[in-house]
This record gives sequence, C-alpha cells and structure tokens, in this order.
Amino acid sequence: MITKTQALPPVVSREEWDVARKRLLDQEKALTRLKDAVSAQRRRLPMVEVDAGYTFEGKDGPLTLLDLFDGRPQLILQHFMFGPDWNEGCVGCSMMADHIGPLVHLHARGTSFAMVSRAPIGKLLAYRERMGWDLPWYSSAGTTFNDDFHVTVDGEEQSGISTFLRDGDRVYHTWQTGGRGVEVIVNALHYLDLTPYGRQEAWEDSPGGWPQSDPDGWWQRHDRYEVDGRE
Repeated sequence: MITKTQALPPVVSREEWDVARKRLLDQEKALTRLKDAVSAQRRRLPMVEVDAGYTFEGKDGPLTLLDLFDGRPQLILQHFMFGPDWNEGCVGCSMMADHIGPLVHLHARGTSFAMVSRAPIGKLLAYRERMGWDLPWYSSAGTTFNDDFHVTVDGEEQSGISTFLRDGDRVYHTWQTGGRGVEVIVNALHYLDLTPYGRQEAWEDSPGGWPQSDPDGWWQRHDRYEVDGRE
C-alpha cells in the first residue's frame, strides 16, 4: 500500500508542469518514431523455412504447425513455460496470457494466435480452465519443437514469442524474442510505466524514496493476488 509518508513528486504550478510535460512529450514522440523505424526493419527481416514435421497435441487431437494458423496467413505463437512435470504454468507467462484479449482483432488482420508448451495437453487444458482463458493452446510433448526454437535449453524452460508466415502449405519463421522482449504483450507493465511510481521494481531509475521491490516478488497468477487486503 502506498502511504502518505512516501516520497512524492514535486508540486509545481500548471505553467511549470506544461513546460516539463512538453519536454517529455518531445522524447515520447521521438520514441514512437524510433519504434516505427524498428518495426519497419522487422518487416524486412528475412525468414527461415520450417520443414520439420512437428506434431502438436490439441484438445481435439494432433495438429501440424500449419494447422495452428487456422487458415490465416500469419501466426503469433507464445512459447509458454509449462514443463512436463509442472502442476501449473509459469507466473510471467500467465500474466502474458492474461493480456492477449479477444483474438478477433488479430483475426481481422489475418493473424492467428496460439500458445505452445511441453506439458501434456490435459494439464494445459485444466490450467486454462482454472485461469478462465479461451486461447488456443497446444502441447509440444514428444517433439523437438521447444529445443529447436531454444525455449527449452538443457531441460530448462524459457519464455518467448515467435511469429510465422505461411505461403500456401509452406511455413516460415520470421521473428522471435525472449527476456524483456516479451513485455510487448504485458500491458499492465506499460500502464504502470505511465504512473509516477512506475513498476515499483528495484532495477528502475527512480527518485530516492520511491517504492521499489524485487521485480519477481509482486507478480502472481491472477487468482492468487491479495492487494491491500482486497482481491
């Protein structure tokens, strides 16, 4: 809980605030233009054909990577950390999935979305029901898919996002990210970045006295939160 004894931003007149806001706005606009430029480069990346015959398991049976496109030309795939012997999915990956939203918006631009994990499909579907998601989720158990895409390394799970494009029945890998790159999906973090206290994580460059804690300590599965005595 944020208390009245915590540090606060300085209080200024509206005129002084307008000057400071304009200075920051110039930087925000530059950041937007830089993002557009990076996105333009991403659209020009070469691609690699995926010709391995992966077989995923879905709720209705086996599928190929091509099937995950569901007839659309593009596919965004979340590499969801859920090991075969785990009883629940990764906290951070769960937060990512919470932010996907209605897929109809992606479908309107010919883009499908799916999640893939190594856990058996029964565990994935049970956890999906617990979380209240209605997202396509498939098991890569028994395949080398996770190893080939470097999201399982020496038996350790790693999160990531990959994008794919298909040309008829041929599938191509176009882009992939991991680490903090996956934050592009987590809107709660972007919302917090707009606030005075930010994410309140220890790594942030914040003024002295700002509330900060371990970045991994506050993330919870959405059915495990209890904030200020309220869920």
